[in-house]
Amino acid sequence: MLAALLRLFALRPLLTMAIFGIPVLLLIAVGLFTIWTLKFLLFVALPIALIVWVLRCVFGSCNDG
Repeated sequence: MLAALLRLFALRPLLTMAIFGIPVLLLIAVGLFTIWTLKFLLFVALPIALIVWVLRCVFGSCNDG
């Protein structure tokens, strides 16, 4: 039984590189894209929004609700 499975995987290498029908490379790409997006939001977009908010409050147009 084990030998038959090994032969099957040797004949179909793309089948062995899939988890629940989703290729591993696609899972890696989605994971990297998610990490890059979160880093962008945390280290670029959030500081810019915070600086804009602070500057608006300093120059008198800050609305507290």
